Amino acid sequence: MHKHHHGIFSLPVIVGALGFFVDVYDLLLFNVIRKPSLQALGLNADSVLTTGEYILSIQMIGILIGGVIWGIIGDKKGRKSVLFGSILLYSVASIFSGMITNVTQYTILRFVAGLGLAGELGASVTLTSEILPKEKRGLAATVIAVTGILGTITAYFVNQWFHDWRLCYYIGDALGLMLLVMRVRFMESSMFDELKKTTAARGNFLMLFNSSDRFLRYLRSILIGLPVWYTIGILVTFSDKFANEFGIGQIDPGRAVMYQYAGLALGDLSAGIISNILKSRKKTLFLFYGLMIAFIALYFLYHPDVSTFYLTCAILGFGSGISVLYFTMAAEQFGTNLRATAAISIPNFVRGFLPLIILLFKGLRTVTGDFVTGGWMTGAIIMSVATVAASYTKESFSKDLNFLEV
Repeated sequence: MHKHHHGIFSLPVIVGALGFFVDVYDLLLFNVIRKPSLQALGLNADSVLTTGEYILSIQMIGILIGGVIWGIIGDKKGRKSVLFGSILLYSVASIFSGMITNVTQYTILRFVAGLGLAGELGASVTLTSEILPKEKRGLAATVIAVTGILGTITAYFVNQWFHDWRLCYYIGDALGLMLLVMRVRFMESSMFDELKKTTAARGNFLMLFNSSDRFLRYLRSILIGLPVWYTIGILVTFSDKFANEFGIGQIDPGRAVMYQYAGLALGDLSAGIISNILKSRKKTLFLFYGLMIAFIALYFLYHPDVSTFYLTCAILGFGSGISVLYFTMAAEQFGTNLRATAAISIPNFVRGFLPLIILLFKGLRTVTGDFVTGGWMTGAIIMSVATVAASYTKESFSKDLNFLEV
């Protein structure tokens, strides 16, 4: 066991980071080229919208199912098998997405891509958390998270440059398949190897529900991530509608998303480094929640012009840079025999909560009769829920991860 190979830029971290880069590239790419690709299949404007939403929801179901399946495989068969299996699955699904001739093929392939996309991140975070010394775990997750965000920015520009949606898909898979070639001499976690020698139940998903302590730990791990998707999925995604309500003119939601991702990359980088300085995930999380509340208030109260509004989206992105914290905490809260199951399913369930956040937003704006009021009330509820969940979460910064769930 060569401990000294495991810095934050060791092979497992790099493969995990690049895998997440392609993962996020693929997720955002579908959002960016959904319209042109469906138009190319001959759909009219109305069906482009409804079919696009339908395919997105099918892809989301794939992500949720995949989160559970890969998690179980990660604890039963090993972290590495998930890392490579998931990269292979979504790369192949994307290659075929570039060759489709009808909507049915597209829907099936996006479902399969969703299944694949679900495994990569949690497997990388689990693997790196287990093989790196504890003071470097969070920094490795930071490298992975920030590289992922660069994937979104790449998807945006690849589409700007090439304008051919089929080619955009092929570029993504070329990246994914190159990663598989890199898989040479890459090790499994020694904690997992130790685990295989024990008789402990591995990857039993139901164990997350059969003890109230474990179930609450699991639920809290999901709830602390929700504010990220409130800012991304409501404030930035619907930024054009909010801008209209605020009376500041035309906003391009695509550009708002880009600004927000730039902020997000800096935020995740800072959160990872700050949690290392403070030696605490929890304090860092609360620090960022405080920033988010301030920035959400700024979004609703101060919007003199268009350029300031884009800047606010970037600042909101910075405040939302807590992904790195909840990814790492998800792995640190659970024993080795359930760690992959938890760490792989949690980020996907956080993503999967977005439709529920949107439902809450729709409900509140219907009740209050006002888009803006519905928007900030949704934020108040999500931030309160997350803050309560975080306050009950145990600090895990320097926790020894070599333990089992019984």
